[in-house]
Amino acid sequence: MILKRYFSATGLLVGTFFFALSMTPSLLPRTDLFQGLVSGFSLAAGYGIGVLGPWLWTYFELPKPSKKNQSRLQIIAAIICIVTGIVFLWSASDWQNSIRSLMGMDELAGVQPVIIGLTAIGVFLAVLYTARLFRWTFRLITVKLLNYIPRKVSYIIGLLTAFILFWSVVNGVLFSLLLRSADTTYERVDSLLEPEFEQPTDPLKAGSIQSLLSWEDMGRTGRRFVSGGPSLIDLQRFTDDSVQNPVRVYVGMNAAETVEERADLALQELIRLNAFDREIMVIITPTGTGWVDPGSIETLEYLFRGDVASVAAQYSYLPSPLSLWVEEEYGAEMAQALFQKVYGYWTQLPRDNRPKLYLHGLSLGALNSDRSFDLYDIIDDPFNGALWVGPPFRKETWRTFTERRDPDSPAWLPTFRDGSVVRFANQNGGLEKPGSEWGGFRIAYLQYASDPIVFFDSRSYWREPAWMREPRGPDVSADLRWYPVVTMVQLAVDMVSGTEPRGFGHDYAAEHYFDSWLALTEPEGWSNEQLERLRQFFSEIN
Repeated sequence: MILKRYFSATGLLVGTFFFALSMTPSLLPRTDLFQGLVSGFSLAAGYGIGVLGPWLWTYFELPKPSKKNQSRLQIIAAIICIVTGIVFLWSASDWQNSIRSLMGMDELAGVQPVIIGLTAIGVFLAVLYTARLFRWTFRLITVKLLNYIPRKVSYIIGLLTAFILFWSVVNGVLFSLLLRSADTTYERVDSLLEPEFEQPTDPLKAGSIQSLLSWEDMGRTGRRFVSGGPSLIDLQRFTDDSVQNPVRVYVGMNAAETVEERADLALQELIRLNAFDREIMVIITPTGTGWVDPGSIETLEYLFRGDVASVAAQYSYLPSPLSLWVEEEYGAEMAQALFQKVYGYWTQLPRDNRPKLYLHGLSLGALNSDRSFDLYDIIDDPFNGALWVGPPFRKETWRTFTERRDPDSPAWLPTFRDGSVVRFANQNGGLEKPGSEWGGFRIAYLQYASDPIVFFDSRSYWREPAWMREPRGPDVSADLRWYPVVTMVQLAVDMVSGTEPRGFGHDYAAEHYFDSWLALTEPEGWSNEQLERLRQFFSEIN
């Protein structure tokens, strides 16, 4: 009677079906807690669909079963729900292990149904009562309006008013409060002075006393970036040629008030350090927190024996998933200002006496790096290329290349036209295309088929994504199947789970950066044996 009074039997039946499907594998392995989140949201989505069905049945005045038959159907539905939940919980470990084995992870002995169940029920109830609060608000507004306007008009106005009210509360109050708290927290973390990173004493280092950039204002991620990189001794282990200390410049958010001022500081520091005398220069757009993946730049510095200058500018304290939704435009503004300053100075130099210029970005950095320039502004004097890694699903250029790919190539590793400008790679390579000439302006994408940041698609709630079709990516489970609504929920949780090992999902390995930079820049003077030693070195430090 309690279930009948407070819950819809049809809703619970459909919800349980969605709950069961949520146990099937997606792109990444899931912990019990994240499995509970996926299952809870899937249960809530299925329940909503299950409630909508009887409502439509009643709305169209179709015949209903008798009360006696309804009771029988409810008992049958309850049995089906219990059996289905148990069976799929029992199989969950095997499905998760199918992903873990692909990624070289230890197998799970079994899932914890109590953790999954309690988490799922908590999420389901939170969603359910939020929906009921919305319905109560809608009805209250509608009843008040019935005294003044026709019934159907009051329904429309009541629905719109309730939606606007809820959206204002969630977005304007709760979300803003959480965002401010997160921003303050990450800002404090970013300002911490870590003892293992001391201020440089070399005047030809950014952040030194002679530098235009304050060591404290670089922030935690900036100080890590500037302090990192190979030493002369490190570089000499792999080559008999002369080596140099790489130039690294990083501008933190506290360095100046505006993006233009921070970009100008970066340029002036590059000039002070004679960075434009180097063979290679890279404009790096960091992730949301300002982090630069060490493997993404160290691999290039080794390949060019330290004759590399790199520059990055921070635009946020928040992790990329949060920045992707709330600070996307601001990140593009910083990237544009930095590019315009560096590129503008670079174009004034003699073409035969300036570094090769490349762009680089990981995750949200790839998105904002792509937005940092306009093709029509560089067409007369293009920079040399870009390496964009783990590009988010919102990246318009990436989506265009993927959708217009060669029909014979998979969506997870597209071939775009003849490969003379754009090429894609994964952990097995892909940038080297024998018989196809790569032009002077090169764009390279490095992406794993198991990366949910790249392959999330909100349209997956109603249609199968192209990357799920055969042939599958080498790191995607053969047991993965598309299910309406559920697949979208699974991919959304995959984006924030962070449970993958290095070299899978959104955690890119240094050896794969190495392969991509090698193909993109084609450094000279290396034997195959030396390159293999370098690649082995980077494969061991992950």
